[in-house]
Amino acid sequence: MESLKSITLEVSLKPFKSLEPADREAVCRRMFGQWSPLLANADRIQVLLWTSDGSEILEYDLDPDKEVEWAKYIGGANPRERWDPAVDPDGIGLHTRSYLYTDHPPTLTYRLLRELVGTIKEVGAAMFAKPVAVGTTFDPGPEFAKSSFKYERHNEICHGDTMGRASFVCCYGVLHADSRRYAGFPDGIPEGTPFGTFFGRQCRLFLRDMGFDYMWLSNGFGFGTETWGTTGATYDGHTFHPEKTASTQERILEFWRRFRAECPEVPVETRGTNLTAGIDLSTDGVPLRGIYEGGFGILPPPNSPWAALNGDFGLELTGHMSRIAELPSGDDYLFRFYVHDPWWMNSPWLDRYEGQPHDICLPMALSRINASGEAVAANRLNVLTVDNCLGEMPEQVPNEVIPHLIKANERKPDAPAPLVWVYPFREYHAAAEGAEPNLERPFFEDWFIRGAINNGLPLSSVVSSDNFVATVRRFPALYNGSIIVTPVPEQNSEWEAALLGWIAAGNKAIFYGAARHAGSRLLDALNLALDSPLDGELDLELRLPADRLGEGAWPQRIMHRPEMSDGGVDARLSDEGDRHTAAAAYVGKGAERRVAALIRRLPDWKGGAAAWVRGTNANRHERNEHLLIPDAPDRFFPAESLLRLLLAELGTVVRLDKMNPNAKTPVLMTHRSRGAFIYSGYVPDTTVELKLRLPIGAPLLMGWETRLADGCSVYRLPRAWQAECRIFVRQEERTLLACKEVPSVSIRMRRRIEATGLRDANVIVFPEPGFEESTDFKLNSAYPHLVGEALEWKRLDTPWGAAIELGGITGTLLISTPFSSRG
Repeated sequence: MESLKSITLEVSLKPFKSLEPADREAVCRRMFGQWSPLLANADRIQVLLWTSDGSEILEYDLDPDKEVEWAKYIGGANPRERWDPAVDPDGIGLHTRSYLYTDHPPTLTYRLLRELVGTIKEVGAAMFAKPVAVGTTFDPGPEFAKSSFKYERHNEICHGDTMGRASFVCCYGVLHADSRRYAGFPDGIPEGTPFGTFFGRQCRLFLRDMGFDYMWLSNGFGFGTETWGTTGATYDGHTFHPEKTASTQERILEFWRRFRAECPEVPVETRGTNLTAGIDLSTDGVPLRGIYEGGFGILPPPNSPWAALNGDFGLELTGHMSRIAELPSGDDYLFRFYVHDPWWMNSPWLDRYEGQPHDICLPMALSRINASGEAVAANRLNVLTVDNCLGEMPEQVPNEVIPHLIKANERKPDAPAPLVWVYPFREYHAAAEGAEPNLERPFFEDWFIRGAINNGLPLSSVVSSDNFVATVRRFPALYNGSIIVTPVPEQNSEWEAALLGWIAAGNKAIFYGAARHAGSRLLDALNLALDSPLDGELDLELRLPADRLGEGAWPQRIMHRPEMSDGGVDARLSDEGDRHTAAAAYVGKGAERRVAALIRRLPDWKGGAAAWVRGTNANRHERNEHLLIPDAPDRFFPAESLLRLLLAELGTVVRLDKMNPNAKTPVLMTHRSRGAFIYSGYVPDTTVELKLRLPIGAPLLMGWETRLADGCSVYRLPRAWQAECRIFVRQEERTLLACKEVPSVSIRMRRRIEATGLRDANVIVFPEPGFEESTDFKLNSAYPHLVGEALEWKRLDTPWGAAIELGGITGTLLISTPFSSRG
């Protein structure tokens, strides 16, 4: 396994049921020992200590023997939500009250906390012969430990209603006067002190005195007011308030400036929100670009852990890609995996994930394309947490999780994926910060991509619009094997010119979004003209093959809410008779009709193609719900699936066979690693069949059987899966095809792959890099696999890299990779 820049074990104080030195050391040795096979692959080892909820920082007054209120509870320590007797008649639920995790939790003082931090460092350094850094946390919410500071003395800083009224600290809150002594304010807090000033000064002194090396800001702190939800400072669930954007952004940036003025040196890592950069910008005024470019010395937020709770992997993956399209500096970013929850009596690996690795395989399939054209995967890893609610550290969990983490890192992306998302990070922020802020567009477009991924779109690489322009200019062939998925670019921009030039050179792209944002060049290229907008409940005329249903039928209507979808559907074909344009979908109301999706291929484009889909945010807002609620697919057609269905018109098929419209759709990622295509998936309904094809043929997934249908390989897959694919097949007969690893049993060959069931097949093989000339092929060969039937093959230079093509293959094909690239 290639080493990671850092691996962090997150842990609460619950395993330390005794704070005697020998007992502390024993817990540390056990913790490090359990995870040592993983930690051996870290350049830097860190432990993130969940002591309390951050109130231990706020309350610190330099007294080392003062007792610390710590996170010794199961359930919400400060219940802020209204008790509902209808669902919890006896008031015993964990959101109604909390419980001590053990009958006699130890008493913690600041002196003991400092000693514990020292013990962790000493034991870790002794076991791994390298320094171990220890971080502390600040959480804005009411969950983890009782907080007099937040909910009794200074509730004025809690602007967020995330877990009940006034439940989350807002970074730009302002404190009322307080005469108590604090480390940074020995004479008390003056009236009107910005929280950033108070918090920064307290952090600097607390971290210095306790021996902590860095700070983790939890649950969106530093990024807005409602960090779990759709509404916020600039969106109330019905109306956007662009007039509040500038002042909100300035308050957030002022927090960071004040915090860093008081605490300039401490490294800061951030959890971020549950949403995306565009949604945060539009609903809560979050200036992520300003934070990244502000020189505040932060690590960008990782993937949100909330998909474990709500199954919304589309939002997790969209949010993660939106925040790594650009970075504060360099290429460092983090993947975080949710193993245990030490607060709410669940251990996601064992229960929410059912012991399945989909929330490892999917986010670790993601990559960002940097300005140098490199596909960069996450190079840091956090394990949240190594202990459970009872303070236990079950051996079962690291034993099961570590192999999946190691394998996913070994298969990390190293080239642009088959689908690459161009994300307008700079443009979204510039539009929101302009004289007439545009909040509707990033809101709609990010929700649309979230819905598309939840509807099976395998979108796993992201590049910012600026980096796309730079890399296409420097490396014209970089994306030739990819379909670009991009919002409609700004008219007359370098982004627009780069896309149109790239398509004209023989490549393929799908544009999405309102046509009114397009300039004349793009409208001409797509054969589109603007018309009056249609919205509301619209009839749908789908001209693409839809996913096959076992019973029932797809609805022939959509619900297009203009306030959530950046306006109405406002485009028609400019030339209805153009033979190079194929309308893929229309929507209409009465006699009025608008085009909703199309594909265009011009002869001058050298085989290139441009597709466009208007897009609909097929969700509604409901009061007291954190996220938007998808429309019922048996009532309204899932409009976000149009993006996936359009892929087939560009040569890439991802289709489903489902029992009915309500059957849940798999989430799929496809990325490139060491010449192979790596497919990963989460299948919430394992009765759903998946049909796959690329322009080069049907993929044979390693370890699975398939029969071809309509040129596609067909699979019924388990809840979580990942498969390597190096072989693509085209053949007429529906034989049972299989691909698997077989023993080498050879002094020369390091690896053998066997494909069976071939019948007059055309086969394309992608060898491992460096073995293009020395990979060996044998047809219908018996042990010891030194001879086989005659076959002919030729080398191909494909848009996806060097490949070998073999024609007329019948029987079993053995593909062998030698130890040495010289054969």
